[in-house]
Amino acid sequence: MDTEIKNAVSATDQDAQYDDKAKRLLGNKIILAHILIKTVDEFKGMNPKDVVSYIEGEPFISVVPVEPGLTNIEKEENGQRIVGMNTENAEINEGLIRFDIIFYVRMKDGISQVIVNVEGQKDEPTSYHILNRAVFYVSRLVSSQKERDFVKTNYNDIKRVFSIWVCMGMDENSMDYVHLTDDKLLGSYSWKGRLDLLNIVLIGISNELPEHDEKYELHRLLSTLLSMELTVDEKLGIIEKEYSIVVDDRIREDVSAMCNLSQGIREKGGAEREEKIILNMHRKGYTLEQIAECVEKTIEEVEAVIRKREPVLA
Repeated sequence: MDTEIKNAVSATDQDAQYDDKAKRLLGNKIILAHILIKTVDEFKGMNPKDVVSYIEGEPFISVVPVEPGLTNIEKEENGQRIVGMNTENAEINEGLIRFDIIFYVRMKDGISQVIVNVEGQKDEPTSYHILNRAVFYVSRLVSSQKERDFVKTNYNDIKRVFSIWVCMGMDENSMDYVHLTDDKLLGSYSWKGRLDLLNIVLIGISNELPEHDEKYELHRLLSTLLSMELTVDEKLGIIEKEYSIVVDDRIREDVSAMCNLSQGIREKGGAEREEKIILNMHRKGYTLEQIAECVEKTIEEVEAVIRKREPVLA
């Protein structure tokens, strides 16, 4: 395996590990509670520690397939057919797209539930529009409930669903709530049913850490957790002092691992930028001495970069 392929594999592995740690951090119940109080009307204004008790079981992280027909799995228990979330044999269908985080939340009435999906994005995708993907995900969260959360034609048993997208690297901090509305085009008949079943929340996080202000409370927490610039101590300090979050071993380990991965990703990005500068200067006719002085490298190091990129003649 040549150096370029090795580097590409290593970079991909670093990115995958970073994504995994980011999901694990976001999947902590106390972090999800902070997200819920800013996005789900029922929990607004509550203490995050109190909201934790409403999250049922452990969140499913990167195990439930998005694809139609694969989100659910059928089991036999005590002679009964039971339909549940498909979390089995994840390695068999390794190429499947999976929900980042998915979990049930019990409402304060102690009876009704909502289904919440949280998705993390390092930046806004360029190959598709993120809102289109969010609409697909929220639709899957509803359609996959059939036979699992409601049976046959009992459509009144459909649970509310929330698909919450956290998108880093944006130009500004933002938050949008996308939901159904009923525009009366003719007459005033009141159709029976719920407009609150489908809910999409788009959270944009800028590169700069937001100020310590109530308006940016959630954005500052998410930015701190996912930052590629802050140190371990800086992250843990903000989490503990400003948000009163008890830092357990899991959070500490994941924050530390993310910071190490971030350092590697930053160094790789810096090396790639430096390489581009060297090649551009070489193409424009600068001497090796001039290039070496500009990028603060030895002439031998500059030559090595140029040789690696120039085609070898047979």
